[in-house]
Amino acid sequence: MAGQLIQVAGSLLILVPFGLAQLGRLDARRRTSLLLNLAGSSALAADAAVSSQWGFLLLEGAWAIVSAIGLVRRPRT
Repeated sequence: MAGQLIQVAGSLLILVPFGLAQLGRLDARRRTSLLLNLAGSSALAADAAVSSQWGFLLLEGAWAIVSAIGLVRRPRT
């Protein structure tokens, strides 16, 4: 049950900002979007690691790394 809750919450943290970006309501490069993506993908990567789902871990781990790099490279404004 807890695993399912983590999966749903993590997915929403990724999908909501993605949907808003597609609708032109949120810039995908903004700190808010990157932080939500990092939180969601990290939660899903951790859940995948616990469940030994290596393909899913690779996918979500890569998204977490890309989000973290985006945050580090983001201009300070």
